[in-house]
Amino acid sequence: MTKRRFGKRLSFGVAMLVVLAAPAARSAPGDLEPQAEPAPKAAKLINAGDVLSGELNAMKVRAGKLGKRVATYQVTSEPRRLATANGLCGLETGPETFQIVTNNEAQVAQLKNFIGKEVSLKVDEVACSQEAGQMSDAVVTKWSVVTKR
Repeated sequence: MTKRRFGKRLSFGVAMLVVLAAPAARSAPGDLEPQAEPAPKAAKLINAGDVLSGELNAMKVRAGKLGKRVATYQVTSEPRRLATANGLCGLETGPETFQIVTNNEAQVAQLKNFIGKEVSLKVDEVACSQEAGQMSDAVVTKWSVVTKR
């Protein structure tokens, strides 16, 4: 009535049952409930005259439809809130990417040395992005590089 290798099959089945049931037996009853995500940290407020630090990235952008290339830079920093949270800056944590607008060749030359590195900028004017097509959450129009001494 019993088949050959019945004992081997039975012991294999019991071993598989133990292996699959062990993790469920070890978990506590409350572990099956989904964990609540921690609340996002409140971002620090950035005002004119504050220092913005982060990694500087260079982007290739053309001005207008068939325009020439414009030097465009972006700083990725910790989330910062703006005093006037309008436009696309109305996020819970505030913007993390800041587009740096250069006004002349001297500013472009100044930023070229810091591409891919940590940079600190003193922000004089900052505004939220107004269109969804912009590459950064906020735009810094007036700034100066802060040197470490």
